[in-house]
Amino acid sequence: MKSRSRPFYPPKLNPRFVWLLQRIAPSWAHWVYQIDLIIGSEPLVQLQALQEQTCVLLCNHPTFDDPVVMFLLSAYLGEPFYYLTAYEQFVGWKGQIYQHLGAYSIQRGVPDRSSIVQTLGLLAQPNCKLMVFPEGGCSFQNDTVMPFRSGAVQIGLQAIARQVKQGNPAPDLYIVPISLKYRYSGRMIPVIEKTLHGLEAALGITATGDYYQRLRMTAAQVLRRFEQEYSLTSTDPTNWNQRITNLKTQAIQQCEQQLGLTFAIGESNRERAYRIRHALESRQVTLLANGTDGWDVMSRAMSRILNFDAIYDGYVAEKPTPERFLDTLIRLEREVFSIDEPRAKGHRQAFLRVGKPINLKDYFEAYSNDRSATITSLVEQSRQTIQQNLDILSEATARGISW
Repeated sequence: MKSRSRPFYPPKLNPRFVWLLQRIAPSWAHWVYQIDLIIGSEPLVQLQALQEQTCVLLCNHPTFDDPVVMFLLSAYLGEPFYYLTAYEQFVGWKGQIYQHLGAYSIQRGVPDRSSIVQTLGLLAQPNCKLMVFPEGGCSFQNDTVMPFRSGAVQIGLQAIARQVKQGNPAPDLYIVPISLKYRYSGRMIPVIEKTLHGLEAALGITATGDYYQRLRMTAAQVLRRFEQEYSLTSTDPTNWNQRITNLKTQAIQQCEQQLGLTFAIGESNRERAYRIRHALESRQVTLLANGTDGWDVMSRAMSRILNFDAIYDGYVAEKPTPERFLDTLIRLEREVFSIDEPRAKGHRQAFLRVGKPINLKDYFEAYSNDRSATITSLVEQSRQTIQQNLDILSEATARGISW
């Protein structure tokens, strides 16, 4: 079956346009997105030291608003960034604006040669700053980091290899791990109460107990609905993590079987979901022409996988902060009310902490000897740095919780 081709959206960076938007970005983010950027002097010093260098900026991805924070960072530094951006974001007039800001498309779930070629070209330019979210999508969790895709590190090393192959010395090319943590700046108990009440009314639940007990009752009802839909029964109803895993496995396997897809050993649920989504788009016309509702069912199933991919039992109990409560409640709202991008629950401060940059040039010899092991090690090193700095930000911001 022939797949529908998808165009590549290249960056069309307009420095004057970027400069103008950078001037108004703080006020625009404050009033439109309810975000203020908070960044200390230490990260600024580290980034300023890299102003004349080519860098790949890696950041965790807890919300849909993270690109706004990264643009605020570019304004703070007075530099334009390039942004590796999901293909779906380029639909409509907003996509043209994104291109002029330096964004270009990447198709998730399939090899995207055009995007790879574009990235290699950018990394050959002096003083290029490329922004990548290596989790491959939103985690919807403010305090934890999902496993990273290896592409950003791999293509950085490939860019160095290309220069060496052309007879040039290995250039400096830095990986910069950045941790992003949000904190609500207002009193959030009324917001949590309102959100819980709306979910309870929609699910037919009578409010009982404290906020955490009500949250668990709401989550339990959604979990039961999922299990009924997929005809699953649990041998241990108290083991929520196993029940969640079983649901994800069942949903993905059903879709793969219907579409005739196979998966590689060790491939993550998120990667499998993106591949299923790509197959669904390619075959949408045929599936709908056959008069089946399978396309809608499978599409919704993959949205659920991505929505609940990083969730685990105990996330709120570990640190019952307003942010963790609302991380989970927003997920439940997305499911129960079929909302793709819920509005912000309140004004937020976005805290950034920059880890020690990694010069990929220092690892090029190891990469030449063992590509796979070197990439895996660097990816995990970057992920751990971001998680460790995120933990530091979480401890620091928790002292000022507004309940």
